[in-house]
Amino acid sequence: MRRTRKAKILATLGPASSAPEVIESLFRAGADVFRLNFSHGSQADHRRRYDIIRGLESKFSRPIGILADLQGPKLRVGNFAQGKVRLDPGAALRLDLDPTPGDAKRVALPHPEVFAALKEGAQLLLDDGRIRLVVEKHGSDWAETRVEIGGDLSNHKGLNLPNVTLPISPLTEKDRADLAFALEMGVDWVALSFVQRPEDIIEAKSLIGDRAWVMSKLEKPAVFDQLEKIVDLSDGVMVARGDLGVECPPEMVPILQKRVLRAARDAGTPVVVATQMLDSMVHAPTPTRAEASDVATAIFDGADAVMLSAETASGDYPIEAVTFMNRIIESVEADTQYRTMIDASRPPPTHSTRDAICFAAQQVAHTLSVAAIVTFTSSGSTTLRTARQRPEVPVVCLTNTMAVARQMALVWGAHSVVADEVHSFSEMVAVAIQRSQEQGLARWGDSIVITAGVPFGTSGTTNILRVAVVEET
Repeated sequence: MRRTRKAKILATLGPASSAPEVIESLFRAGADVFRLNFSHGSQADHRRRYDIIRGLESKFSRPIGILADLQGPKLRVGNFAQGKVRLDPGAALRLDLDPTPGDAKRVALPHPEVFAALKEGAQLLLDDGRIRLVVEKHGSDWAETRVEIGGDLSNHKGLNLPNVTLPISPLTEKDRADLAFALEMGVDWVALSFVQRPEDIIEAKSLIGDRAWVMSKLEKPAVFDQLEKIVDLSDGVMVARGDLGVECPPEMVPILQKRVLRAARDAGTPVVVATQMLDSMVHAPTPTRAEASDVATAIFDGADAVMLSAETASGDYPIEAVTFMNRIIESVEADTQYRTMIDASRPPPTHSTRDAICFAAQQVAHTLSVAAIVTFTSSGSTTLRTARQRPEVPVVCLTNTMAVARQMALVWGAHSVVADEVHSFSEMVAVAIQRSQEQGLARWGDSIVITAGVPFGTSGTTNILRVAVVEET
């Protein structure tokens, strides 16, 4: 099941993709990591899907990553007496904490933290931005607003506050229960929704520890004021274009996407581009040309992974969606312009031994036309720094920890293999050659580049670069 492409595919599971045979077909079609969306479904649903994935992992002897995506503090209005109302432009609408069913003049907003953060002139977006309100007056538990863009508004529709940082934790009580459950199952990544500030990541990591890696979903414009710090603190980041596209003008989303991809590449932090990538395939067997171009742009810009949401979770053509995404990625990576663009955007190494070795490994691999770069790593950091250089050849991640192998399934170009820890130079070379051959990445007569650290098995000690020929065994 070795992939021939470098960028990875993250597929969301849901009602359309819960059967064992469908999940296996998704994996065969190209899914490298599976997303369990805790905004939908029960914990029992997620447990069943988790068990199916781990069964596939054993069947194919391939590490498969699993990402638990927490719902986060989603803001919603309350109920209306008639189920929905019509809001006309210019009309007044009061928001307050009173749970009484509302009407066209007032409605409950059961989030006191929102009122605490409001300012006069602030915009409030309802129902994915379809309705826009402007705050005229506000207090500690109420706000008087004017309808700027009207429309029909029904019960429990979502609320977005562009450019407003709310004094709330990114983890609700539901999130904390889901997080404990996901960690007990053994997920590899935890996606943190609605990250606003660096402290949100620190809080999540204090709960998660080393049991999983944290992926920050960037869907609030406020995060771009501290983007580099948030990227540095995160184990991975996701350009979550759904809410981001609601809270900022649509024409800004591609620009912000490129900013995130650049910052993540510079930091060596895995980055995922998500939301509506092949959205028409929810109900159509083929994507639009614009969607194919959207996916291709993310790949040309060096994304580690691209994500499918409703396309695989609830769509009519989940397997076809993964198949087309796989085809798009392979086509882009085979194009001569791809390598030109990737090389032109390569960041310089930092002033560290590890980065110097990883940078040199990429250069040696290119000069000698080797078959693969083999990285020995206990934490995944050497593989991440090597992938940051976007070499032309596969990056073989040899680790003695299954958790690291699964986490690396999301990383650009990484091919994870669980191997016993080595204790000498000769054993290092022999294992690297053997595993490269077993995985079909190197043949008799090929050269490979090997990076490792001495003392062996110690995290953060990458200080060896060795070129080996497969004939040496």
